This record gives sequence, C-alpha cells and structure tokens, in this order.
Amino acid sequence: MTHYAALIRKETSSDFGVEFPDFPGCVAAGNTLDEALAQAEYALEFHVEGVVAEGQTIPAPSPLEQVLESADAHGAAVFLVPLRPTKGRAVRVNITLDEFLLKRIDAEAAQQGMSRSAFLAAAARARIPDETTRMSRRGRRATRTP
Repeated sequence: MTHYAALIRKETSSDFGVEFPDFPGCVAAGNTLDEALAQAEYALEFHVEGVVAEGQTIPAPSPLEQVLESADAHGAAVFLVPLRPTKGRAVRVNITLDEFLLKRIDAEAAQQGMSRSAFLAAAARARIPDETTRMSRRGRRATRTP
C-alpha cells in the first residue's frame, strides 16, 4: 500500500487543517485531531479519484526526508496517509441461494439492464458502507480543487 506525506496544522482560532505536498489543492479539516486524520484519508482518496478521472498521472510519494526538510513543513506535524485501493480485480465465486430469490435477482437485474454479477455487486455496495460512507455519516469535510 502506498503512503503519502501530509502536513497538519492548527491555529488557535481554527480547526485542524491537513494538506498534501504531493497533491496541491488536496486539503482536509477536522474539529479534533482524530477527525482531521480520518478526513485526510478520505480527502486523499477523493483527490486521487479526480486525478485519475481527468487522465492525469498519480505522482509517486515524495521521500519523507524531502517533505520534512521543505519550507511547507515548518510549523506542521508530518504524518503518512495510506492510499487504499478502491477497486480490485473481478474474482469468480460460487455461492448458494434460494432458487426463488435467485429468480427475483435475475428478473430485477434484467429489468435494470444488468448482469446478475453486476446486480449483486451493486446490492452489496449499497448495503456495506465503505470508509467514505462512514466518514460522510460523521460529517465529511474534505475538498478537492483542480
């Protein structure tokens, strides 16, 4: 898993703010240190998705020593944020389902113009919250600027 350096600061009259030297415009904030650290993971994922969607290349992480020695790091704490993969490769599985439920799944998938696999994957994604969904339930505050 790849990790990117992040800088966190707190001014007396503000929340904790996080920025990423490798991704200008990628910022996050939180009322508490824990919230800011959690929001940093979401912000990085969100920003990288945008970079990829725009057809740009994701930069390699800067060496931590370089970040620590940079002028941007002055007055900030430096920490590493993991960039978690959001999608993996398709894997074939063998499952057992009630035959009538399977018929209902197939009918609904066909009505929506989906394959059985796509329908089941969409249903699972809707039912199982990912980290991004969990963060949004807690009040997400991360931004991406082009």
